[in-house]
Amino acid sequence: MNFYQKQIKLKPYSRGFHLITNVVEHTLPEISQINIGQLQVFIKHTSASLTINENADFTVRTDFESHFNKMIPENAPYYKHTYEGSDDMPAHIKASLLGASIQIPITNGKLNLGIWQGIYLCEHRNHGGSRNIVVTAFGV
Repeated sequence: MNFYQKQIKLKPYSRGFHLITNVVEHTLPEISQINIGQLQVFIKHTSASLTINENADFTVRTDFESHFNKMIPENAPYYKHTYEGSDDMPAHIKASLLGASIQIPITNGKLNLGIWQGIYLCEHRNHGGSRNIVVTAFGV
């Protein structure tokens, strides 16, 4: 079994949901050497997250942002963790709901995603800055 791992420092993204599938694939070209395996993508932050969803229609990403903001509002009177801004505590909640890592099968040297699936960076802060993700591929 072979293992490959790289850390990526992503450029700063605006608040919202962003496709990063191509960034991940280009960062770890060794994926092409794996016939059967797994790719794990892990984000090293508590106010941004990762998920897999629609890769074609950008309105899905816009609707995700709108729904999450309604479901988890800023300035809730019961938040205690507010010293980093009104978007901070909601960002932590959103990140916990979506999660810090995803796994994708690798088949015949390619990510085995569905035809309409892509990897999202979910930036939950107004000014989150650059984000670090660790990409690990393993298999035979």
